[in-house]
Amino acid sequence: MNARVKRRNLVVEGLAQIGDAGLFLPTLLAAMPRSLRYFREIVRQIWFTGAMSLIIIMTCGLFVGMVLALQLYHVLEIFGGTASTGTVVALSVYRELGPVVTALLFAGRAGTSITAEIGLMRATDQLSAMEMMAVDPVAYVVTPRFIAGIIAMPLLCCVFSAMAIFGGHLVGVTWLGIDNGTFWSNMTSNVEVWKDVIDGVIWKGLAFGTVVTLISVHQGYTTPPTSEGVAYATTRTVVASSIAILALDFVLTAFMM
Repeated sequence: MNARVKRRNLVVEGLAQIGDAGLFLPTLLAAMPRSLRYFREIVRQIWFTGAMSLIIIMTCGLFVGMVLALQLYHVLEIFGGTASTGTVVALSVYRELGPVVTALLFAGRAGTSITAEIGLMRATDQLSAMEMMAVDPVAYVVTPRFIAGIIAMPLLCCVFSAMAIFGGHLVGVTWLGIDNGTFWSNMTSNVEVWKDVIDGVIWKGLAFGTVVTLISVHQGYTTPPTSEGVAYATTRTVVASSIAILALDFVLTAFMM
């Protein structure tokens, strides 16, 4: 019973943290013009959140595509539609799995790192020292990470989707024996660039990147200045981000249908 109560409280607190992060958004938007002065910091954060996440994104994308092709091939084989394996893999990845799985991985890798880094700066009074030196910590520390997350997330979604398609091709054509021309021709004839790639990968990537990074910087900036507070803030980042990603995915999917 206690475990159920704890899980329920964790979910409720995650929803509350999403609301608090939304209230923090106007502060970030107001500081954004001042943050453009710190262009090198923005580029450094893009490298940290984007390039440093490539290994896990590419690896997971490859195996997701391989598993998806393997499962779909045997399901479609029942209906005699194995030639459509590439099409179904591409549509599944572009519309749902690509942006959603990438966002969850981004929250677990980059989001928690952002929260821990800002939270540690709060715990060691570095943010207070910046304020004493007339440096706005929101403009110098928080907003560059927010901008970097928004930029990096759609790019990571594209990389994940490309690796998933490659993994699906690797299993479907090389292992299961689907004709290479059939695999690609069916995929290209049924996948629409605007509806599937732009709406599915780019717009969802932008939305998820905004939400995850907003939650991450908010948790780090408002965490209690203790080691326990920083540890708990990283947990809240993962919980709140996961809830926000899945809920927002439903809303965006319903809107784009």
